[in-house]
Amino acid sequence: MRFRKVTIRDAEQLAALLKDIGWFDTFKSDAAKESIERVRGQLARSLADDSHSVHVAEADDGKIVGYVAVHWIPYLFMSGLEGYVSELFVREAARGQNVGRRLLNLVQTEARRRGCARLSLINLRNRESYQRQFYVKAGWKERSEAANFVYPMS
Repeated sequence: MRFRKVTIRDAEQLAALLKDIGWFDTFKSDAAKESIERVRGQLARSLADDSHSVHVAEADDGKIVGYVAVHWIPYLFMSGLEGYVSELFVREAARGQNVGRRLLNLVQTEARRRGCARLSLINLRNRESYQRQFYVKAGWKERSEAANFVYPMS
């Protein structure tokens, strides 16, 4: 297993990974080409500056089996950046092999290097990773006092 920073050439494999996970309606209904182009566009935005990081886990055969995306947010009230982990996905066949844990470790190492004050993420309670307490076992703490809100733009 090899862990590395993402490149734009990874768009096709990442689109396939997201489709295989089966959670996102856009990947269920879009043609493969449309999904690849969407991922390629978002990767280009992420790679455009140093405020985002995406790392992939690549099996020995070159297949991407997981990835993590983190965004470095400069909150004015904090003493350092917050690293917001927006995505951590591992193919089902690769789960239980420490892929997710190793991707989180990469984020933690980068956060220390950047002088971050904290890392955060959102995990839906109906997800298998929440049910088996993946993040709690990795040392993350669930905030009982916080509520997560979204404002749909469409």
